Amino acid sequence: MELLTPGVGLIFWQTVIFLSLVFLLSKFAWKPILSALRIREESIEEALSLAEEARKEIANLKSDNEKLLDQARQEREAIMREAREAANVMREEARTEAGKTTEKMISDARAAIEAEKQAAMSDVRNQVTELSLVIAEKILKTQLAGNKEQEKLITEYVKELNLN
Repeated sequence: MELLTPGVGLIFWQTVIFLSLVFLLSKFAWKPILSALRIREESIEEALSLAEEARKEIANLKSDNEKLLDQARQEREAIMREAREAANVMREEARTEAGKTTEKMISDARAAIEAEKQAAMSDVRNQVTELSLVIAEKILKTQLAGNKEQEKLITEYVKELNLN
């Protein structure tokens, strides 16, 4: 049974060795181990806080990107609207200009027609005047005695001229 029950000397020396080991560990090992654990814990907390800040910053950047995209869309729509308005204005100006040009061409054509009409009327008047003079000259040359002879002569001259 001696193997199962330790002796008093053995217990004493084991206790002395255990206490000296505890003393040495507490003096030299636990402080560095605890400080290393504390440093590790602080670095983990710092990494977690940096990760949280990065997540918040990413969320802010994402919202900023969405705002910029919305702003870019609004600017694009405004530019497109302005372009459409400018195109409409240009079309209206072209229509107005075409209308003015058409109106000017029509008025010029009317003026040309009126001038041609006046020239034709003047030409007809001149021809009527010449015919009247020719008729008067022939009438005077023949020295007609009566009205019947004058009417007969005028009718013959009119038939000859055929003024239709």
